[in-house]
Amino acid sequence: MADLDDTLIPFGADHASASAISAIHSLLDAGIHFGPVTGRVPATMERMFQNDVACYQTGAFANGQIVTVDGKTIQRVMISGEALRKVSLFLDNMNVNAWLAVYNPEDLRDVNLVTRFPERVKANPPETWGKSVFGIVPDVQDREYLKANIQCSCSRDQMILIRDRLRKLVPGLSFVMPSLTAKVVDVNAGEWDKGDSVRLIADYLSVSLEEVVVFGDSENDLPMIKSVPNSVAVANADIEVSRAARWHIASAKDDAVATAMLDIARASKEGGEPTFFQ
Repeated sequence: MADLDDTLIPFGADHASASAISAIHSLLDAGIHFGPVTGRVPATMERMFQNDVACYQTGAFANGQIVTVDGKTIQRVMISGEALRKVSLFLDNMNVNAWLAVYNPEDLRDVNLVTRFPERVKANPPETWGKSVFGIVPDVQDREYLKANIQCSCSRDQMILIRDRLRKLVPGLSFVMPSLTAKVVDVNAGEWDKGDSVRLIADYLSVSLEEVVVFGDSENDLPMIKSVPNSVAVANADIEVSRAARWHIASAKDDAVATAMLDIARASKEGGEPTFFQ
Protein backbone atom coordinates (compact mmCIF):
# COMPACT_ATOMS: atom_id res chain seq x y z
CA MET A 1 0.00 0.00 0.00
CA ALA A 2 1.50 3.34 -1.03
CA ASP A 3 0.69 6.98 -0.54
CA LEU A 4 0.73 8.80 -3.87
CA ASP A 5 1.75 12.46 -3.67
CA ASP A 6 5.43 12.88 -2.72
CA THR A 7 5.73 9.10 -2.18
CA LEU A 8 4.93 7.04 -5.28
CA ILE A 9 4.55 10.19 -7.40
CA PRO A 10 7.07 13.02 -6.90
CA PHE A 11 5.84 16.56 -6.31
CA GLY A 12 4.99 18.30 -9.58
CA ALA A 13 4.36 15.11 -11.58
CA ASP A 14 0.83 14.58 -12.91
CA HIS A 15 0.84 10.80 -12.71
CA ALA A 16 2.79 7.69 -11.78
CA SER A 17 5.82 6.98 -13.95
CA ALA A 18 5.92 4.18 -16.48
CA SER A 19 8.43 2.38 -14.27
CA ALA A 20 6.11 2.67 -11.24
CA ILE A 21 3.17 1.25 -13.20
CA SER A 22 5.38 -1.56 -14.50
CA ALA A 23 6.52 -2.31 -10.93
CA ILE A 24 2.90 -2.49 -9.77
CA HIS A 25 2.23 -5.10 -12.45
CA SER A 26 5.26 -7.05 -11.25
CA LEU A 27 3.61 -7.22 -7.82
CA LEU A 28 0.26 -8.24 -9.30
CA ASP A 29 1.93 -10.92 -11.43
CA ALA A 30 3.56 -12.27 -8.27
CA GLY A 31 0.14 -12.60 -6.63
CA ILE A 32 0.62 -9.56 -4.38
CA HIS A 33 -2.13 -6.96 -3.98
CA PHE A 34 -1.15 -3.33 -4.57
CA GLY A 35 -3.24 -0.33 -3.64
CA PRO A 36 -2.87 3.45 -3.36
CA VAL A 37 -3.65 5.00 0.03
CA THR A 38 -4.35 8.62 -0.80
CA GLY A 39 -6.27 11.73 0.06
CA ARG A 40 -7.51 11.84 -3.52
CA VAL A 41 -10.90 10.51 -4.62
CA PRO A 42 -11.29 7.43 -6.88
CA ALA A 43 -12.23 9.51 -9.92
CA THR A 44 -8.69 10.95 -10.05
CA MET A 45 -7.05 7.53 -10.28
CA GLU A 46 -7.67 7.18 -14.02
CA ARG A 47 -5.32 10.11 -14.63
CA MET A 48 -2.86 9.24 -11.84
CA PHE A 49 -2.33 5.75 -13.29
CA GLN A 50 -2.72 6.57 -16.99
CA ASN A 51 -5.96 4.62 -17.44
CA ASP A 52 -4.42 1.42 -16.01
CA VAL A 53 -7.37 0.24 -13.88
CA ALA A 54 -5.46 -2.73 -12.44
CA CYS A 55 -3.31 -0.30 -10.44
CA TYR A 56 -6.19 0.95 -8.29
CA GLN A 57 -8.75 -1.85 -8.09
CA THR A 58 -7.70 -2.14 -4.45
CA GLY A 59 -7.05 1.00 -2.45
CA ALA A 60 -8.03 3.54 0.18
CA PHE A 61 -9.18 6.94 -1.03
CA ALA A 62 -10.04 10.27 0.64
CA ASN A 63 -7.52 9.27 3.35
CA GLY A 64 -9.27 5.95 3.87
CA GLN A 65 -12.88 7.14 3.96
CA ILE A 66 -13.61 4.98 0.92
CA VAL A 67 -11.94 1.57 0.67
CA THR A 68 -12.09 -0.90 -2.22
CA VAL A 69 -10.74 -4.42 -2.71
CA ASP A 70 -10.61 -5.90 -6.20
CA GLY A 71 -13.05 -3.25 -7.41
CA LYS A 72 -15.60 -3.78 -4.62
CA THR A 73 -16.31 -0.96 -2.15
CA ILE A 74 -16.07 -2.37 1.37
CA GLN A 75 -16.10 0.87 3.39
CA ARG A 76 -17.49 4.36 2.97
CA VAL A 77 -17.30 6.95 5.76
CA MET A 78 -18.86 10.38 5.31
CA ILE A 79 -18.37 13.83 6.89
CA SER A 80 -21.40 15.77 8.12
CA GLY A 81 -22.23 19.13 6.59
CA GLU A 82 -22.84 20.48 10.09
CA ALA A 83 -19.23 19.79 11.12
CA LEU A 84 -17.87 21.28 7.89
CA ARG A 85 -19.94 24.43 8.43
CA LYS A 86 -18.05 24.99 11.70
CA VAL A 87 -14.81 24.79 9.75
CA SER A 88 -15.87 27.28 7.08
CA LEU A 89 -17.21 29.78 9.63
CA PHE A 90 -14.02 29.54 11.68
CA LEU A 91 -11.87 30.25 8.62
CA ASP A 92 -14.04 33.21 7.59
CA ASN A 93 -13.90 34.68 11.09
CA MET A 94 -10.16 34.08 11.40
CA ASN A 95 -9.66 36.25 8.31
CA VAL A 96 -6.74 34.31 6.85
CA ASN A 97 -6.08 33.23 3.29
CA ALA A 98 -7.41 29.71 3.82
CA TRP A 99 -10.75 28.28 2.72
CA LEU A 100 -12.70 25.07 3.13
CA ALA A 101 -13.01 23.16 -0.15
CA VAL A 102 -15.81 20.62 -0.68
CA TYR A 103 -15.75 17.99 -3.44
CA ASN A 104 -18.15 16.08 -5.62
CA PRO A 105 -16.26 12.75 -5.83
CA GLU A 106 -17.93 11.87 -9.14
CA ASP A 107 -17.27 15.18 -10.92
CA LEU A 108 -13.70 16.48 -10.72
CA ARG A 109 -14.72 19.97 -11.81
CA ASP A 110 -17.38 20.29 -9.12
CA VAL A 111 -15.03 21.50 -6.38
CA ASN A 112 -15.91 24.68 -4.50
CA LEU A 113 -14.40 26.89 -1.84
CA VAL A 114 -16.85 27.78 0.93
CA THR A 115 -16.76 31.38 2.10
CA ARG A 116 -18.98 34.40 2.68
CA PHE A 117 -16.14 36.60 1.42
CA PRO A 118 -15.38 35.63 -2.19
CA GLU A 119 -13.38 38.82 -2.70
CA ARG A 120 -10.68 37.41 -0.41
CA VAL A 121 -10.28 34.40 -2.69
CA LYS A 122 -10.03 36.59 -5.77
CA ALA A 123 -7.48 38.87 -4.09
CA ASN A 124 -5.14 36.04 -3.10
CA PRO A 125 -6.31 32.72 -4.59
CA PRO A 126 -4.75 29.38 -3.61
CA GLU A 127 -2.46 27.62 -6.09
CA THR A 128 -5.27 25.18 -6.89
CA TRP A 129 -7.64 27.89 -8.09
CA GLY A 130 -8.68 27.20 -11.67
CA LYS A 131 -6.71 23.94 -11.69
CA SER A 132 -8.52 21.64 -9.25
CA VAL A 133 -10.85 24.12 -7.50
CA PHE A 134 -13.28 25.99 -9.71
CA GLY A 135 -16.06 27.74 -7.79
CA ILE A 136 -17.15 29.55 -4.63
CA VAL A 137 -20.27 28.86 -2.57
CA PRO A 138 -21.42 30.75 0.58
CA ASP A 139 -22.23 27.70 2.70
CA VAL A 140 -22.04 23.90 2.84
CA GLN A 141 -25.19 21.93 2.19
CA ASP A 142 -27.09 20.05 4.88
CA ARG A 143 -25.84 16.66 3.70
CA GLU A 144 -22.86 14.37 4.07
CA TYR A 145 -19.60 14.80 2.15
CA LEU A 146 -16.97 12.26 1.18
CA LYS A 147 -14.05 14.66 0.74
CA ALA A 148 -13.10 18.08 2.04
CA ASN A 149 -9.89 19.96 2.72
CA ILE A 150 -8.57 23.44 3.43
CA GLN A 151 -6.89 25.23 0.53
CA CYS A 152 -4.36 27.84 1.63
CA SER A 153 -2.38 30.74 0.23
CA CYS A 154 -0.92 31.61 3.64
CA SER A 155 2.34 30.64 5.34
CA ARG A 156 3.16 27.17 6.65
CA ASP A 157 3.11 28.53 10.21
CA GLN A 158 -0.42 29.85 9.68
CA MET A 159 -1.47 26.47 8.27
CA ILE A 160 -0.18 24.75 11.41
CA LEU A 161 -2.04 27.27 13.59
CA ILE A 162 -5.26 26.65 11.63
CA ARG A 163 -4.82 22.88 11.93
CA ASP A 164 -4.21 23.00 15.68
CA ARG A 165 -7.10 25.36 16.44
CA LEU A 166 -9.54 23.33 14.37
CA ARG A 167 -8.53 20.13 16.15
CA LYS A 168 -9.79 21.74 19.38
CA LEU A 169 -12.85 23.41 17.83
CA VAL A 170 -14.14 20.39 15.89
CA PRO A 171 -12.90 17.26 17.71
CA GLY A 172 -15.20 15.04 15.62
CA LEU A 173 -13.00 15.66 12.58
CA SER A 174 -9.29 15.14 11.98
CA PHE A 175 -7.03 17.76 10.41
CA VAL A 176 -3.71 16.62 8.94
CA MET A 177 -1.08 17.80 6.47
CA PRO A 178 -0.96 15.55 3.38
CA SER A 179 2.28 17.03 2.07
CA LEU A 180 5.35 19.04 3.02
CA THR A 181 4.96 21.02 -0.20
CA ALA A 182 1.26 21.38 -1.07
CA LYS A 183 -0.58 24.17 0.77
CA VAL A 184 -3.42 21.94 1.91
CA VAL A 185 -4.83 20.70 5.21
CA ASP A 186 -6.90 17.54 4.82
CA VAL A 187 -10.23 17.31 6.66
CA ASN A 188 -11.44 13.80 7.49
CA ALA A 189 -13.98 11.95 9.57
CA GLY A 190 -12.26 11.69 12.93
CA GLU A 191 -13.04 8.02 13.51
CA TRP A 192 -11.37 6.77 10.33
CA ASP A 193 -7.87 7.14 8.87
CA LYS A 194 -5.32 5.49 6.57
CA GLY A 195 -4.25 3.05 9.27
CA ASP A 196 -7.82 1.81 9.74
CA SER A 197 -8.16 1.30 5.99
CA VAL A 198 -4.93 -0.72 5.72
CA ARG A 199 -6.02 -2.98 8.57
CA LEU A 200 -9.46 -3.38 6.98
CA ILE A 201 -7.99 -4.42 3.61
CA ALA A 202 -5.61 -6.88 5.27
CA ASP A 203 -8.45 -8.42 7.26
CA TYR A 204 -10.67 -8.62 4.17
CA LEU A 205 -7.92 -10.46 2.28
CA SER A 206 -7.06 -12.65 5.30
CA VAL A 207 -3.51 -11.28 5.23
CA SER A 208 -1.55 -10.79 8.45
CA LEU A 209 -0.18 -7.31 9.17
CA GLU A 210 3.33 -8.82 9.01
CA GLU A 211 2.66 -9.45 5.30
CA VAL A 212 1.74 -5.82 4.60
CA VAL A 213 4.22 -3.15 3.45
CA VAL A 214 3.21 0.52 3.48
CA PHE A 215 5.03 3.53 1.98
CA GLY A 216 4.49 7.13 3.10
CA ASP A 217 5.94 10.59 3.56
CA SER A 218 3.55 12.94 5.40
CA GLU A 219 1.53 13.52 8.53
CA ASN A 220 -1.61 11.91 7.13
CA ASP A 221 0.45 8.73 6.51
CA LEU A 222 1.44 8.33 10.16
CA PRO A 223 -1.55 6.14 11.14
CA MET A 224 -0.71 3.55 8.48
CA ILE A 225 3.04 3.84 9.13
CA LYS A 226 2.34 2.97 12.76
CA SER A 227 -0.19 0.24 11.93
CA VAL A 228 2.11 -2.42 10.39
CA PRO A 229 5.55 -3.83 11.23
CA ASN A 230 6.95 -3.23 7.73
CA SER A 231 6.48 0.50 7.29
CA VAL A 232 8.67 2.42 4.85
CA ALA A 233 9.51 6.13 4.61
CA VAL A 234 10.88 7.79 1.50
CA ALA A 235 13.93 10.01 2.00
CA ASN A 236 11.87 13.18 1.52
CA ALA A 237 9.46 12.20 4.32
CA ASP A 238 8.37 14.38 7.22
CA ILE A 239 10.71 13.84 10.19
CA GLU A 240 7.91 12.24 12.27
CA VAL A 241 7.18 9.74 9.50
CA SER A 242 10.86 8.99 9.06
CA ARG A 243 11.26 8.34 12.79
CA ALA A 244 8.14 6.15 12.95
CA ALA A 245 8.99 4.02 9.90
CA ARG A 246 10.93 0.78 10.30
CA TRP A 247 12.55 0.86 6.85
CA HIS A 248 13.88 3.73 4.71
CA ILE A 249 14.43 4.10 0.97
CA ALA A 250 15.50 6.85 -1.44
CA SER A 251 13.42 9.85 -2.45
CA ALA A 252 10.16 9.99 -4.39
CA LYS A 253 11.96 11.91 -7.15
CA ASP A 254 14.21 8.88 -7.62
CA ASP A 255 11.20 6.56 -8.14
CA ALA A 256 12.29 4.75 -4.98
CA VAL A 257 8.92 3.12 -4.34
CA ALA A 258 8.96 1.57 -7.83
CA THR A 259 12.40 0.11 -7.09
CA ALA A 260 11.18 -1.21 -3.73
CA MET A 261 8.11 -2.82 -5.31
CA LEU A 262 10.30 -4.66 -7.82
CA ASP A 263 12.42 -5.81 -4.88
CA ILE A 264 9.31 -7.12 -3.10
CA ALA A 265 8.11 -8.96 -6.22
CA ARG A 266 11.53 -10.57 -6.71
CA ALA A 267 11.78 -11.58 -3.04
CA SER A 268 8.29 -13.09 -3.13
CA LYS A 269 9.15 -15.27 -6.11
CA GLU A 270 12.45 -16.37 -4.52
CA GLY A 271 10.94 -16.98 -1.08
CA GLY A 272 13.15 -14.39 0.61
CA GLU A 273 12.95 -10.82 1.90
CA PRO A 274 13.40 -7.53 0.04
CA THR A 275 16.94 -6.19 0.19
CA PHE A 276 15.75 -2.90 1.73
CA PHE A 277 14.61 -4.85 4.83
CA GLN A 278 17.94 -4.06 6.48
